[in-house]
Amino acid sequence: MKKRIKSFLMIYVMPPVLFGFLSLLRLTLRVQHVNRPPEERWGSRFNYIVCFWHGRLLMMPFAKKGGGGKVLISRHRDGEFIARIVSFFGIGTVRGSYRKGSVSSLREILHDLRDTIDIAITPDGPKGPRFAVKKGIVELARLSGKQLLPVSYGARKKKPFIPGTVLYSPTLLRRLSFSGATLSL
Repeated sequence: MKKRIKSFLMIYVMPPVLFGFLSLLRLTLRVQHVNRPPEERWGSRFNYIVCFWHGRLLMMPFAKKGGGGKVLISRHRDGEFIARIVSFFGIGTVRGSYRKGSVSSLREILHDLRDTIDIAITPDGPKGPRFAVKKGIVELARLSGKQLLPVSYGARKKKPFIPGTVLYSPTLLRRLSFSGATLSL
């Protein structure tokens, strides 16, 4: 019974609550973009394979004005939680894992990249090792011919979003800086 209640809360109650919290937090922040592709290029004629560290997941829905694109998310229960949150931001999902040889997710990613849809991937993944790029994202860039766009964010004042994890949330009324420059293979 406890497991059902927890599952219900994680799937149906927490995603809209977290969306509301992040949206309110965003309203209090001054967002600055550094080394970002010009607005007229990003999303209209060009698309990218956006990559960011798994520990920088929290504020990434605000990295691109207007949202859009898709994120590679695992089929696991935690992945379902994240997929529901990003859907509120207008971001689509590709469910699967490049590491586990999921051919269907690779096909969907390549198809989306051909259709000028940005794809976001965490190259270090949830299992780690933390801050180490795995070869899958490099192979994907080679197969698709698309540029990698590494993105990160930083804030001068931040607190752990969940104590004991690497997810950090900027504190209220501070500056949030996104940074990213394209890489070609």
